[in-house]
Amino acid sequence: MKAAPLATAVIAATLLTGCGGPPSSSTVHADTHVTSASLSSPGGSLASQAAGSPASQPVSSPPASPTALPVAPGAGARPQTRARPSPDSAAFKAAMHDLWLAVTTGKPDLALPAYFPLAAYKQVKAIYDPAADWHGRLWYDFTLDVGAAHRLVGPGARLVRVIVPMSDAAWINPGVCANRLGYWHVSGARVVYREHGEERSFGIASLISWRGVWYVVHFGAVLRNVVTGVVDDPATGPGIPGPAGGC
Repeated sequence: MKAAPLATAVIAATLLTGCGGPPSSSTVHADTHVTSASLSSPGGSLASQAAGSPASQPVSSPPASPTALPVAPGAGARPQTRARPSPDSAAFKAAMHDLWLAVTTGKPDLALPAYFPLAAYKQVKAIYDPAADWHGRLWYDFTLDVGAAHRLVGPGARLVRVIVPMSDAAWINPGVCANRLGYWHVSGARVVYREHGEERSFGIASLISWRGVWYVVHFGAVLRNVVTGVVDDPATGPGIPGPAGGC
């Protein structure tokens, strides 16, 4: 993760599953893409006219509950493929909707469909008890990072687009970073949003693939030695995607 000028930089304790090293020499690169996504307000009210009475008045319904969109239900239980993920896919746009919803509401569970599935992680990692690592490190760090991003982003912020530096995307071979299976990886995607008339952004530390779908695996930081939430390189404007590397 590149240094964050507006947030405290932290580096985590390295575990067998750490993904901070360079990709293997036999990497495969893809074309550059930029994808856009939009998100309506997670709240809001609806007005309806009461019927059956001449004295009826407009009545406001309770705010709609924020709802996560399905990304690729059940995909983690199915075998990995080498299909290259696309930031233009409906699955990715749903994933970014869910990530943004989690950030704006401060509820990490709303981003669960966008997060690398536990069932897939258990297939990928050649470590002792990958499920415990997923729950106790990866997902826990993600919840902290969602909280940090929630404190950064104001209630009136609106998602503009998500920039994925696909020219840096690489296939990570089995055996790298304690992996038993390969996957596509890209670091430093940018979440661009508008707040108070100004375009701002922050990064997604790492995206990795399962069956041709991008998922968030590290949000604010890949590694940290302090148990705290991190926002990856918050910036005015769209920021700079990357740097490349990692696994």
